Amino acid sequence: MLKKWKYVLIALLPVFFMAACDSDESTMNEEKGNLRLYMTDAPIDTDGIESVFITFTEIQYHSQGGEWRTFDEFDEPVKLDLLELTRGETELLGFFEMDPGVYTQIRFMLDAPDRGQGPPNTPGSYLVFEDGTTTPLFVPSGAQTGYKAVGQFEVPANAIAEVTADFDVRRSVVRAGQSGRYILKPTIRLISNIVSGRIAGDVVNIPEDTGVVVYAYESGTYSEEEADDPAEEETRFPGALNSDKVDENNRYHLDFLREGNYDLVVTATDADGEFVEVLGVVENVPVQADETTELDIDLEDF
Repeated sequence: MLKKWKYVLIALLPVFFMAACDSDESTMNEEKGNLRLYMTDAPIDTDGIESVFITFTEIQYHSQGGEWRTFDEFDEPVKLDLLELTRGETELLGFFEMDPGVYTQIRFMLDAPDRGQGPPNTPGSYLVFEDGTTTPLFVPSGAQTGYKAVGQFEVPANAIAEVTADFDVRRSVVRAGQSGRYILKPTIRLISNIVSGRIAGDVVNIPEDTGVVVYAYESGTYSEEEADDPAEEETRFPGALNSDKVDENNRYHLDFLREGNYDLVVTATDADGEFVEVLGVVENVPVQADETTELDIDLEDF
């Protein structure tokens, strides 16, 4: 009787082994990662604008198979005042399930009127000025396919990746010459939070009635031509990754910079916030992940 049971068990072993393999494979195939996606912004360097409202209607990601897929968890429009998301402030856009892997692009669909249309009654994206008036933000014709944010990040299996989309409103909001309309041409970069740091400090010896704006460039990428008057519907200092206006406490703050070295371009503005001149450049400022590089700037050093 025992001998008979031994033969039965031997015969069933391949079945058990195959079932175990199938179970393991099924578990591996079901592995997922998660993405926690935030939005942040650099302040606009044009005085008179109090708020920049943008409405996001859909968020997509570029799959490893080369297709655009929609985050189903993002199921309703979200309206943000981007000027409330400066100096490291963020807004959580969603918590999304994704296949593990490396990604490089996310696309944002916006509720904004096409440039060729008349002013909408209820625009989803618009500006608010200090006097309380508003004006809609238009997108260039044909841009309703959305705006891509670029930057590499990895979503690990059974873990959470945290990524921030930096919506640089300074470079994204421009004014058309003939119509005078404000055009939205978003510049958005993606930064994995785990590899980003920041630069902050005080600016001293600022002349009276002078404003100061600090721009961050990857080391060696700034050229003097970027300070020239921009072409129509373009902005000054287009290669800057981040910028900040020195506040009433004479302090600046540049956040969400990937670890590496940066050049800081220090500029002067007049009482109306208009660019006057480049005061100087501080070169090779190091940034470490999840750390703040404290760097004070003395304008008398330039």
